Amino acid sequence: MISKRTLGRMALAATVAATLIACGKKEEAKPAAAAPTASELTIAYITNGNTNEGWTLINGGAKKAGSVPGVKFIELAAEKGELSKQLAIVEDMITRKVNAIAIAPVDSAGIAPAVTKALAAGIPVIAVDTGITGSNITSYVATDNIKAANVQGKWAAEQIQDGDTVIYVTGDLGQSTGQERKKGFVDALNEVRKNVRIVEVPTTWDQTMAQNGVESALRANPKAKVIACAWDGGALGAKAALMAAGKKPGAVKIAGFDGSPGGLDMMKDGWQQANAAQMLAKIGEVGVQTAIAAAKGEKVEARIDTGSFLVLPSNVDKFAADSGVGQFMKVKAK
Repeated sequence: MISKRTLGRMALAATVAATLIACGKKEEAKPAAAAPTASELTIAYITNGNTNEGWTLINGGAKKAGSVPGVKFIELAAEKGELSKQLAIVEDMITRKVNAIAIAPVDSAGIAPAVTKALAAGIPVIAVDTGITGSNITSYVATDNIKAANVQGKWAAEQIQDGDTVIYVTGDLGQSTGQERKKGFVDALNEVRKNVRIVEVPTTWDQTMAQNGVESALRANPKAKVIACAWDGGALGAKAALMAAGKKPGAVKIAGFDGSPGGLDMMKDGWQQANAAQMLAKIGEVGVQTAIAAAKGEKVEARIDTGSFLVLPSNVDKFAADSGVGQFMKVKAK
């Protein structure tokens, strides 16, 4: 029988042995903490609500740029192109503390107060395709509209004689894009043809408005030689108006602006003779890329021109292939 004294000595010996073993054992290395990952950037892309072909390509370019790793891309649109809706969207993005905003404004001046508030909150703002007036934005990414419209106006001047009539279909003159395209066209046209008569068809980038307006303009001016349009939707409306008037392709020359699939299809079919083409997908892509760079604190250019090109029947197939627009065209290259 083991006594209590013996049990106590055995327990003490075990404790001492355990202590000696522990003291002689090397400490195992703990796994290293995972390196902290960079926080995801949230980029808001706010469109103006337009759904024409040109904007489909611009928005596609924006989505492509926003699909890179480390970026949460949010695309929102001003329903029916309403300024109040777009103002509310910008306010919401400020509240959500996004890292940058790329925006195609519904109204160049009307959006300025919300943009100024975003900038004051430390959120870079990039204007895409359409400029913003009344606020010192981070960058403006778009075609040089005046330069491209100058080319369109010069082409139109070469198709007519002094005293002839030209119909001009405007865009929304509440936006810098519409203002610049009209100015560029009219200035270049008047530089070559001093006494040309310009009949203006006002629209808000609405194709039906363009068609109805051109129909009225043709009735009042049946000898018009050229119809120039601020965007390709206007050119499509002009084509419909000419068809309604019983005109054949080329009877009245049409100059478009955008280089959209529908506009270039018109050219392939003989309805459009010139197009001041933008690099549409590039506008959206570079716009969002610039927003990402600004969100990272990188320096970006205040004005980025994405380029333009005068498309004619002689080079339409090459432009369609080079720009990527050809994949969306119905009338393919031969």
